[in-house]
Amino acid sequence: MSIVVVVKKKGNTVMAADSQISFGSSRIPYENLRSEKITVLAGALFSSAGWGLYDDIIEDYVTNNPELHLDDGRSIFHFFMGLWKELHDKYSFVNDQCDDKESPFGDLDSSFLVANRRGLFQVGGDMSVTEFQQYYAIGSGSDYALGALHAVYDQDLGAAEIAERAVAAAIAFDTKCGGDTLIRNINELN
Repeated sequence: MSIVVVVKKKGNTVMAADSQISFGSSRIPYENLRSEKITVLAGALFSSAGWGLYDDIIEDYVTNNPELHLDDGRSIFHFFMGLWKELHDKYSFVNDQCDDKESPFGDLDSSFLVANRRGLFQVGGDMSVTEFQQYYAIGSGSDYALGALHAVYDQDLGAAEIAERAVAAAIAFDTKCGGDTLIRNINELN
């Protein structure tokens, strides 16, 4: 499980995550397995919370479709619509994952954060795209992180320090979050 937060403040945008990697009930030390939870993907900072296999699938999808971009809500939605089709056409081990028999929609059974120079976007398991103005969090520790983000956002702190405090809150209270805090800045994008 994970905690990933995104914060935009005073013209600066950062994404932060814990470094814990788990396989079922086994937790792997960061020194033994360095897996970046935040990547630069299709022109944006990108992270997911949920099934780790999505990292491999999405990397393959972007490598095979270099024209893809994550510039705004519409292009993010189109990115995931194309991914959904690709999941069913190319990766035969993927199913619709929807547990709610009342829902007419499939479910990715994971959530995603995208940050670019235009905004902060959360993509839900049903592929809905929501834009946030200040901050958001996904993953098993997101309730704790969102509480911390709400509590400290208006203080005289920069985006990186706010994000770091939110990840620290999730690590402190959620047993599925842990390790070091990794921070990426939107200014790293070319």
